[in-house]
Amino acid sequence: MEKRLKIKLTLEDGTVYQGYSFGSPVAAAGEVVFNTAMTGYPESLTDPSYRGQILCLTYPLVGNYGAPARSEENDLLRFYESSSIHISGLIVSDYSFEYSHWNAEESLDSWLKRNKVPGVYGIDTRALTKRIREKGAMLGKLEPEGESIVFYDPNKVNLVAEVSTPTKKVYGSGKYRILLLDCGVKFNIIRHLLKRDTTIIRVPWNYDFHNEDFDGLFLSNGPGDPKMCTTSIENIRKSYTGSKPIFGICLGNQLMALASGADTYKLKYGHRSHNQPVIQVGTDKAYITSQNHGFAVDNKTLSSEWEPFFVNINDNTNEGMRHKSLPFFSTQFHPEASGGPTDTDYLFDEFIGNIRKSK
Repeated sequence: MEKRLKIKLTLEDGTVYQGYSFGSPVAAAGEVVFNTAMTGYPESLTDPSYRGQILCLTYPLVGNYGAPARSEENDLLRFYESSSIHISGLIVSDYSFEYSHWNAEESLDSWLKRNKVPGVYGIDTRALTKRIREKGAMLGKLEPEGESIVFYDPNKVNLVAEVSTPTKKVYGSGKYRILLLDCGVKFNIIRHLLKRDTTIIRVPWNYDFHNEDFDGLFLSNGPGDPKMCTTSIENIRKSYTGSKPIFGICLGNQLMALASGADTYKLKYGHRSHNQPVIQVGTDKAYITSQNHGFAVDNKTLSSEWEPFFVNINDNTNEGMRHKSLPFFSTQFHPEASGGPTDTDYLFDEFIGNIRKSK
């Protein structure tokens, strides 16, 4: 039997977990977070919102369906949320060295190796998750035998600048022109918009879009502390003087709040799963949602012109906001979740409906 390379995970509180290496045998550092989803690791690993984070997957067996083919549709990879892996490292309980799936092109191990991302298996992910829930998200580092690295805090840098498109790009040729402010957009957001007769103008996070010709403004998800995106916040604030419809998702929700004068704060350990329950404020409608964020909007700081749109049933945190008189709204969760749940994808229709009315 081939000798297994040992690798250790060290948390900033001094806790050490020993495991075995898969993927690239390199050291990595970042913020350790956990995701409770049962499936979807290709989507999670390529989600730009995980930039700078070491991801612990709580589902016990990972790797059994490999990594999907890299086929394209509309200039986007069909089965991924971006064109590269964004996590800094991967933590799993049990890694499946054998994979089987109709769409698998390679193993998770080889995919991580090609992207120079380390993985560790053989760690008690239940104990690790419990510690993060009690202590909060912590910095951590993965160090294979003979390798060392210092701790790194991704929340102190502008991660959005690292994942946003560097140039303007156009997708589709539909009736409604959508200005997409890319703060780390997931490809499935673009797919959902393209299904609805749109032309998408995708621009960098710090782009001054006010001279562009568009019918609606879309603010994407993205990583890190929203307060780092000062240029984005100022440009969004200027857009509030008009009446063109606006829809923000995840980081887009936080940027809209900051632009309105509200405040945001860091959650203890964040929301990362496919099964977060939210309720629409003022109704008895509850939805199951997919989420990935470490910061939240403070409802108490919303001005009189704005109101909460959705609230998390588990902890009553903000899950979206809307303007009381203008067609501006946002969600903290992901209505476009790939592959699901799809309970709230009707919000894309509401956004297009607002554009139709405004035109």
